[in-house]
Amino acid sequence: MANEKKVHHMHRITLFEGIAIVFLGLLGLVTLYPFYYVVIVSFSNLQAFGSHVPYMLPYVFDLEGYQVVLGDDSFLRSFLNSIFVTVVGTAVNMFLSVFGAYALSKKRLIGRGLILSVILFTMLFSGGLIPFYLVVSGLGLTNSMWSMILPTAVNTFYLIIMKNYFASLPPSLEEAAKIDGAHDLTILFQIILPISLPFVATFFLFYAVERWNEWWNALLFINVKAKQPLQIYMRDLLVTYNAQLAQQAQMMLSKDQKSNFQAIQMATIVVSTVPILCVYPFIQKHFVRGVMVGSIKE
Repeated sequence: MANEKKVHHMHRITLFEGIAIVFLGLLGLVTLYPFYYVVIVSFSNLQAFGSHVPYMLPYVFDLEGYQVVLGDDSFLRSFLNSIFVTVVGTAVNMFLSVFGAYALSKKRLIGRGLILSVILFTMLFSGGLIPFYLVVSGLGLTNSMWSMILPTAVNTFYLIIMKNYFASLPPSLEEAAKIDGAHDLTILFQIILPISLPFVATFFLFYAVERWNEWWNALLFINVKAKQPLQIYMRDLLVTYNAQLAQQAQMMLSKDQKSNFQAIQMATIVVSTVPILCVYPFIQKHFVRGVMVGSIKE
């Protein structure tokens, strides 16, 4: 009997499962390798990087790339600009999306069908780039960091998902609160949002990542270097090889040593990635539950 139980509990890996494990393992390595490469190159120097091709292991631990990046005023200024856009932009996104979704989830809302039709229309059709530029410029948002916040204040897709979620909540929750004399704002902040925290946290993370990675509107509407976000700075550094930063790197190093410009590039990527990575540990426990909301019906 004991042997039969052991055989029963043993799980033999089938050929398909073995192939799937190997495939997914290789896929995971391929996915992680670019991040690994960025980190080890950011700590390299010109001698080590030039003598080891391809650069597969952390042969040296050199902080000169980070010294150059963190010592550049343009980087620090663009970094603070991205912090502002992310914090303020995410707050605006969540405020409008949550309030709009909650209001649209109520069938008693006057003109609800027309409002939803207009919102859905924007998901399917757009005026194009030139009308979009003319509208934003006409509002006086050119060379303003608000041009990265207001035109993307609401993601229509997220708004519709939030609306459907709020509409799926039991009406008895609100009915009981209204019997006790609570109004809509009290119900939203004290009942709906607390029980919807995993769901709301998921979209908070989505919005925060989008605002942190904002670059398209900045490229279109911001021509002043002092107001450009971090992504535009990285674009200039990675694509056009920012000459000013390269000169600064050369000045910080001795005459007989040359800076590995690729280490500076990779150090910039690492530093720019750290802030948004710091958000994940606080949101992760809610994120996993939030993405599962509505996926299973009992």
